[in-house]
Amino acid sequence: MDTATGTLYLIPSVIAEDTAEQVLSPQIREVMRHTTYFLVENVRTARRFISSLQMGIVIDSLHFELLTKDSSVAEVQAALAPLKKGENIGVLSEAGCPGIADPGALAAQVAHDFKAKVVPLVGPSAIFLTLMASGMSGQQFAFHGYLPIDAKERTQAIKQLEQESGRKKQAQLFIETPYRNQKLLDDLIQTLQPGTRLCIGKNLTAADEEVISKPIAAWRKEKTVLDKVPVVFIFQA
Repeated sequence: MDTATGTLYLIPSVIAEDTAEQVLSPQIREVMRHTTYFLVENVRTARRFISSLQMGIVIDSLHFELLTKDSSVAEVQAALAPLKKGENIGVLSEAGCPGIADPGALAAQVAHDFKAKVVPLVGPSAIFLTLMASGMSGQQFAFHGYLPIDAKERTQAIKQLEQESGRKKQAQLFIETPYRNQKLLDDLIQTLQPGTRLCIGKNLTAADEEVISKPIAAWRKEKTVLDKVPVVFIFQA
């Protein structure tokens, strides 16, 4: 490892408002106190989040570069160039952990190519928290991001994933934009087999968080209404 090369810190953020004191470790604050260069998905929300931690940091003294799902390798290489000069850089997730359903993975890849040290910091991940509480397989699982928007394609994807789940004894995880939560839940309940277990993790780490896990046959017995809040879906045949 080149001692002149800086360190890339992967910095988690909260996944529910006003939960920093409960879910962020002291290590995160310590790293952020000594970091002035950040890669973020949204500069405005990143500045607001750092300010909310009340660490005495002068926000205008910080440098922010954008890192989104559309960022190219060349753009990230340019943004991480200070690593080669020994400067530490923080990748700050919009919500949860960088690199988990988050564009931070590309920054980590480029940093490794630069032979820089990459340090993941402990923080909340709605995906892993839901899996932990689901009662489903933590040995065999797959995260698929978003299912197709088209109704026919989505139904076909659900059926294929259910078959794969049964064949591999694998938990299938995915997410959806909050305003489509209800439609996806209804499709899952209608499409999956009665014995398949479905879990939803709603608004994890918030005061009103809820994790519900039961067979589809039980889901069909009562109507469940999802608010427009972050939800993780998991099923296992």
